[in-house]
This record gives sequence, structure tokens and C-alpha cells, in this order.
Amino acid sequence: MHHASHWRSAARTDTGKVRQRNEDAFLECPKQGLWAVADGMGGHSGGDIASQLIVANLAELPTYRDFDARLNAVRQCLRWTNRRLSQELTVTAANPLGIMGSTVAALLLEGRRAACVWAGDSRCYLWRRQRLYQLSRDHSLRQQWVVEGRLSLDQANAHPAAKALTRAIGASKELKLEVLQLDVQRGDKFLLCTDGLYQDLGSETLGDAMGLSSPSRVVECLFEEVLNGAARDNLTAVVICA
Repeated sequence: MHHASHWRSAARTDTGKVRQRNEDAFLECPKQGLWAVADGMGGHSGGDIASQLIVANLAELPTYRDFDARLNAVRQCLRWTNRRLSQELTVTAANPLGIMGSTVAALLLEGRRAACVWAGDSRCYLWRRQRLYQLSRDHSLRQQWVVEGRLSLDQANAHPAAKALTRAIGASKELKLEVLQLDVQRGDKFLLCTDGLYQDLGSETLGDAMGLSSPSRVVECLFEEVLNGAARDNLTAVVICA
């Protein structure tokens, strides 16, 4: 059964300084051991609808008896949401591409087991023994080009199409989710965040914040850093302490 009482978490989202509205959303359910962030596709009418729908659907999942059943339920829920969003392609003047889509990064915890599930470029980080690890790999063209060796990291970063996503919820009929499972150790901290949070922060800044004692202090510090800068995008973070 769940050992829910020992998960502590904090979450926050902000529109940032440039965007008119917030297309990010988050889920914080420590009792269920489930957290998520979602980043609606920028500029498309429906980005906020897509991210809110992902979060709402995950929030409604029943509590299953074991971890594998819960993980399976999260994956099925995201696939179902993907089918629904990809069928609702409505081409309007405001939304010429007709895409209603969103990234997702979800974390499932139970006892000593953890699973990170994601699609797109929202990220999951782990802070363990004073070191920061990026658990998720972005589903973006930039990442794909670098992995394939077609461009250097600097070239990929400079490319105008670098941020284009290769996977997202609602972007195509079939959804490929990536899942990473790991064992939780005492003192582990997890960070789920959208690209609006990490894109202007180096891993050193992220690590400094993650080293703070409580989840709420970590979130406060991260937001202060980003909002002191350009904050060109919506930003969202969920921090979970084991």
C-alpha cells in the first residue's frame, strides 16, 4: 500500500513576463504519489485546453493496488487523452495548424519505486547526494540532431527549428511515451518543470536551488531566478522530496 505520508511537495506556475496567458498546468497529488507538469503548445488556441485536460484526466485516476497497475493506468490515460486531442483538430483562423497539443512529464512514487513518464521537452530531474541528474531526454529536434551527430550542441541550439517537438500529447494519432523507472533513496528530491523554467537556468543554478531544505523553498528560489530574467515563456515547477 501507499506510504504517502512521507512525500512532501510544492508546485507553482506563472505566466512569465511576455506571454498573454498561461498554457502550462500542473498536478500535485502527494496522497496518490502522482505529480505532473504539462506545457500547451505555444501560440495555438487550445494549448491551455490541452495541458489542463492532461492534468484533469490524470487527477481522476483511481488508486490501484500495485505500482505496475498504476503506471499502466497513467500511460493508458495519456494515450486516451492523446487520441481525444488528436481527433479534435480544428482548423480556425486563430489556429491554422489545427493542433491542440501539450508536453507532459509525470512522476509516480510508491514506497521505494519511482517512474518518470514523459513526451516532449518538459523535464524530470533528480537531486541525489548533492548532484543533479536529468532523468528525461527532450523529445525535440535539437536533442535528435545532437544524438544523431548531425549537429554540435552549439549548432543545434542556434538552429531556428531546434525547439520543435518530435513528440507531444495530441500531435499525432499514435503516442510514444518514454518511461524511466528507478529506486528511490532517502534524501532524493525530484523536479518536474516546463522549458520556461529551465531554459534560462544553468544546471548549477538548478542544483543550488535543489539543495535547499524544503520543496517550497526550492520552488521559490527557482521562480525568483527566472522572474529576475527575461521570463519569455510560461514557467512551471513541481518539487517532490522523498
